[in-house]
Amino acid sequence: MNTAAAIAIAIAAVVVLGAISFFTLARRSDVRGAGALSSETRQRDEAHRATDTVVDDARTAADAEAEGVAARSTELVPVDTEPPALVPWVPPDPEAIGVSRRQFFNRATVTLMSVGIGAFAAAAFVAFLWPSGTGGFGGTVAVGKLGAIKDGIKQGGGFFYAPEAKSWITAYPAEALPAARDIYPSSLLVAMEAGIVVLSQKCPHLGCRVPECKTSQWFECQCHGSQYNRVGEKKGGPAPRGMDRFPATISASGEVTIDTGTTVPGPAIGVNTTGQEAEGPNCTGGDEH
Repeated sequence: MNTAAAIAIAIAAVVVLGAISFFTLARRSDVRGAGALSSETRQRDEAHRATDTVVDDARTAADAEAEGVAARSTELVPVDTEPPALVPWVPPDPEAIGVSRRQFFNRATVTLMSVGIGAFAAAAFVAFLWPSGTGGFGGTVAVGKLGAIKDGIKQGGGFFYAPEAKSWITAYPAEALPAARDIYPSSLLVAMEAGIVVLSQKCPHLGCRVPECKTSQWFECQCHGSQYNRVGEKKGGPAPRGMDRFPATISASGEVTIDTGTTVPGPAIGVNTTGQEAEGPNCTGGDEH
């Protein structure tokens, strides 16, 4: 037999002996202390039980019921008929009630959103009614020196486009000034007397952008066929008048500034201060009116 087997047998023997000793001691221990009654206690219980039995036999169930009925009283107890004193109602103090955290954040959010939307709407309304008077279309726009603009007109075949002002600039002949002074307002004559005229790119018919026609040397609208001579006076098509104009000023240094915030309606149908007719084929087929 090897050592491991001997050790295992020894351990098993110790466990078995321990179990036998535990059960033997448990049987010999006074288990009555855990709930068993001693002989003296049992004798006293038997004596009391005999006495209780005699008492219980002498007192029947009917006797117990009769005693209960006798104990119950049918006498009415007087009730105080006077109403309780009324306490006047006092409204709670709002500051004492307070505002919850959720109410505070909800009210703050709604208030801030309302103020933001109101301020945005007010700013947009003011900006719509009073557009900026300086910088960009809708205000004054500087388009360069007068000499450079005239050079641009020649290089463009009679037309110069200023995109920042959404305007056409063409040459105005000096010999047509006497007729122009009787028709155009003084705000336009400043530029015309300097040899140029500033025209809005929008057709007065339905607002299309009017391009130049290099062959006829007119402005001819591709949308509905309205035609204008080189200085924007109507020659044909459905437009109700000539091309609208913008006043322009020329500084002492020759800087040309266009007031795109002021639109002067074009001349009436039939005005032709320059007498210019089409110098070549038209780009549109508009009928002359």
